[in-house]
Amino acid sequence: MVQIRLTNTRTRRKEDFQPIDPTNLRLYLCGPTVYDRAHLGNARPVLVFDVLVRLLHHVYGREAVTYVRNFTDVDDKINAEAQRRKAAGSALSLEALVAERSDETIAWYHADMDALGAMRPHIRGEVTPVAEPRATAYIAQMIQMNLDLIARGHAYEAEGHVLFDVRSFPDYGKLSGRSVDDMIAGARVEVAPFKRDPMDFVLWKPSDDELPGWDSPWGRGRPGWHIECSAMSAALLGPSFDIHGGGIDLQFPHHENEIAQSCCAHPAEGFARYWLHNEMLQVEGKKMSKSLGNFFTVRDLLDRGVPGEVIRFVMLSTHYRKPMDWTEAKAAEAEAVLRRWRGLVAGIEPATSPAPALVEALADDLNTAGAFAVLHDLAARGDAAGLLASARMLGLLLPEMSEWYEDAKSTEWIAGSLSVEPLVRLLVQKLAEARKAKDFATADAIRADLTGIGITLSYDPDGGITYKREQQADLSQVSAIAAKHGISAT
Repeated sequence: MVQIRLTNTRTRRKEDFQPIDPTNLRLYLCGPTVYDRAHLGNARPVLVFDVLVRLLHHVYGREAVTYVRNFTDVDDKINAEAQRRKAAGSALSLEALVAERSDETIAWYHADMDALGAMRPHIRGEVTPVAEPRATAYIAQMIQMNLDLIARGHAYEAEGHVLFDVRSFPDYGKLSGRSVDDMIAGARVEVAPFKRDPMDFVLWKPSDDELPGWDSPWGRGRPGWHIECSAMSAALLGPSFDIHGGGIDLQFPHHENEIAQSCCAHPAEGFARYWLHNEMLQVEGKKMSKSLGNFFTVRDLLDRGVPGEVIRFVMLSTHYRKPMDWTEAKAAEAEAVLRRWRGLVAGIEPATSPAPALVEALADDLNTAGAFAVLHDLAARGDAAGLLASARMLGLLLPEMSEWYEDAKSTEWIAGSLSVEPLVRLLVQKLAEARKAKDFATADAIRADLTGIGITLSYDPDGGITYKREQQADLSQVSAIAAKHGISAT
């Protein structure tokens, strides 16, 4: 049997994966808070776990794998949207409006992740809604966990709140590698007079008449964020399971708090044995943020005609533990490669199994970059059957992902991207050179021309220039601008 090795965030080592029960592998991935569309960074952990699950299916069998991913539908941002709709004149109750917003956001999420070729979570290989628990369906389990933590001396009630006593858990901070005192000094923590310690976190909080709430021993209220995942994972996977994961941004405080709650509520158990965290996503070399104008959702890209398979290719081409940089150039190159591969495998039946070298790469801490090297080699050697079987291990070249291949909108997108991108880069380079030479008339003229066709520029303090295409630029337009400024389209 193939030996899988994973980098365990908790131990900071690459370890042999040894499942608790090889016939019943259990995984939990923190899912979205369902108040808005999933942005591109939200898709990365989904795709990382999708590859992991496909690998586990290959090694252990699909029926041996249970993969749970939750929906957080108890959250102040969802409440705020419901209150906005109520104020706008909706006749529905606040609870109904919360459910309405959650339902529509979950539908968006499913559509977007399906477009990226991500498998739905499943129990023993069977896709079922049970594998996608909503927090609102597990309130009773959360209340019981709070009661257990209080009884064991790890939590306390204060002014309608229940708080976890961080100092009662000596291992707090081991996942993130920081002491409690260091965390207090370096973190923004909620200051409240009823807290025994600044780092104590909320397990339950009161709800007024304007907010959703549930009856509890501490009055009408709602759960804190962290207790939700602890209760849902315990209910569906048991107090000990194999793998837990998410983005590195969840390592602290969310996952740190999950460990504390779960280990204290079930002291004889170990909670998750392996922790996987993917690094963050950048756009054109910069952190994705609304203030920089480079923030976009998965749906934004899909609506622009970028195929979901292309998004998947780009996202997986970088190892999950390294920052991933989304660029227009990478997307254009990915689509060109996929078109060549799809042409090569047209009418071909896949090999009976993927290339051993590809499985070996994925078994080495999900080395997707190494796996892509294997795919390129198979394509170069003309091994279409091997390429098809191996690509499908990465969720690529699947029949259900093929619609874009003949789609005119996608064809136009890639043709424009491949031809337009080099010219735009040359124009931006000439603009930078003009600015350096203090030829501001030329620089301003290039910028005005690019802005006129929907390409916006941003200047860095160190003199760098980045650009963003707000719309699909026509090749003839870019070629004309390039010619105007002395740049040949050939």
